[in-house]
Amino acid sequence: MSSWLRTWWPALRLRTILLTVLLFAAAMPAIGAVFLRTYENTLVRQTEAELTSQGAALASAAANLWPGAAPDLTPADPDARDDPGYYRPEATSIDLRGTPVLPERPTSVPGAKADPQAEAAAEVLEPIFDQTSRSTLASIVIVDRHGVVVRGLGQGGSLAALPEIQAALHGHSRTVLRRNGAYHPRYSFEWLSRASAVRLHHARPVTVNGQVVGALLLSRSPRALFRGVYQDRGKLLIGAGATILLLVLLSGLVSRGVTRPIEALSAATRSVAAGQGSVPETPATAAVEIRDLYQDFRVMADAIAVRSRYLRDFASAVSHEFKTPLAGITGAVELLDDHFDTMSDAERRRFLSNISADSARLSHLVGRLMDLARADMAMPQAGVVTDLASPLRRVVDAQGGRGLDVVLDLPAGLPPAAAPEATIEAVLTSLAENSRQAGATTVRISGAAVGDEIVLRIADNGPGVPAADRDRLFEPFFTSRRETGGTGLGLSIARSLLAASSGRIRLVEGEAGAVFEVVVLRG
Repeated sequence: MSSWLRTWWPALRLRTILLTVLLFAAAMPAIGAVFLRTYENTLVRQTEAELTSQGAALASAAANLWPGAAPDLTPADPDARDDPGYYRPEATSIDLRGTPVLPERPTSVPGAKADPQAEAAAEVLEPIFDQTSRSTLASIVIVDRHGVVVRGLGQGGSLAALPEIQAALHGHSRTVLRRNGAYHPRYSFEWLSRASAVRLHHARPVTVNGQVVGALLLSRSPRALFRGVYQDRGKLLIGAGATILLLVLLSGLVSRGVTRPIEALSAATRSVAAGQGSVPETPATAAVEIRDLYQDFRVMADAIAVRSRYLRDFASAVSHEFKTPLAGITGAVELLDDHFDTMSDAERRRFLSNISADSARLSHLVGRLMDLARADMAMPQAGVVTDLASPLRRVVDAQGGRGLDVVLDLPAGLPPAAAPEATIEAVLTSLAENSRQAGATTVRISGAAVGDEIVLRIADNGPGVPAADRDRLFEPFFTSRRETGGTGLGLSIARSLLAASSGRIRLVEGEAGAVFEVVVLRG
């Protein structure tokens, strides 16, 4: 299961996970309210559909049992039932959100005289209506063609003023909502239901021989919301279970995408800080930002490890470099202290000269270490643009009087470099000094623009770099000219200065002598 999740889990952003959870939490009340309203509206429409079906059956029975009704002896054509227009289902029309609620049905207006045929039909239909009301709990009223009640509540009076009765007497079925005057709340939360205090009234015409001879008025209270909830508790429990399951899945999403990866990274941080362990693999289920955090932490841990090794090696090299001159100074001082009176003037001067030379070497080492520290701490300078002609001319002028011929071979229109002028001058001066100390007499500096970079090629006619020294050439304190005062820091300083401006330096193959390439960005 875990491997499947790692394979198929999508790359989600942290904001997406949090937005999903918060939107779901915010939508829960609205979802619940919409569900209750929709469910209640469904109950009302179900009651309307039941009244419509009852009214259709009862109106058909009344039409066939009505006095004077001509019986239809023509059998129905079986093929007619295949006609799409043969069946005419009636859609529900009640909507609790938009259907107006009319006042409670008024009492019938007394004094009207009923149609004798309607009275006779009501007498014949009475057993049918009675048995129907027992099972459906619907109130059934039948009126004649003038709206006079011939059966049901208000018998003998007229309901012709009711809009639903008027519609039925004109041949159209109609359902309306009316307030239920007999309703009394039984539960404290019944006010939440909009359908509790209403009653549906469905009026349907009775058509005999093509004429409307009367109408049926059926009324019933819709199924109560809370009773409906109780009756459908199984379905609602399934819905509640699905909601809880969704919450668990969202919690798992947050756990796998945020919580667990952060806890693992926190534990890895403590392990790395204690010098144990390493950064774990990035969880496949982590959010995109958490994955980036893992990668950044891994880069940081690697950089810290590299810096720690550098400091360790640097401290070891510094102690080694300082040990030799300090030992020479200490030995000379001890000899002068023990044998000063018995030494000749020449011996004293020789020992003092050694002390002075070792002291000068220490001072030179300290100065170069300061240069290296400043180079390592150098920061990129935004917007720096340097014309290479100026620092190159200064290098030529500085080296010309020291026995080294510096030749410039630069193309016309060479673009400026995105590096400080002091950096370019310091790097080229260090390379020229190395060439001169190695015995070269000529250094040729050429350049070219390659894409977004400028490549300077510095080649001399000296003995070149031995193959055994090439891999260690840029290591701090590595030098083959220690006896002549070399510190082995020049190339390290040059590399650090260039790195601060996103540049680099490397040793390349050449036909003769040493060949270096200095690469800087175009300004």
